[in-house]
Amino acid sequence: QVQLVESGGGLVQAGGSLRLSCAASGRTFSGYAMGWFRQAPGKEREFVAGVAWSGVRTYSADSAKGRFTISRDNAKNTLYLEMNSLKPEDTAVYYCAAGVGNIATRQDTWGQGTQVTVSS
Repeated sequence: QVQLVESGGGLVQAGGSLRLSCAASGRTFSGYAMGWFRQAPGKEREFVAGVAWSGVRTYSADSAKGRFTISRDNAKNTLYLEMNSLKPEDTAVYYCAAGVGNIATRQDTWGQGTQVTVSS
């Protein structure tokens, strides 16, 4: 099983940018589909963006399209989420997940999360 550790969260003003990273260890990172999810206070965890094992195919939630970019570097065993034009409603704990198949619907392993806070 792969282990996941997120980093890169923090406090940023509205309109700013952050880059989240998810470092993987354990089993072969490149064999997994990967994704980013987030959970705001009082809300359910929601899908943000996903990437296939090869890194070629990506997909994202409507809330992320045009602002967030997911990517992966299989040589570095790392997943990224570049977030631009951040809004206060993007405030949440962001989690990375690994799985097989469609990461939006099936996740096998989770990281511990990293807090992103966007001030207005």
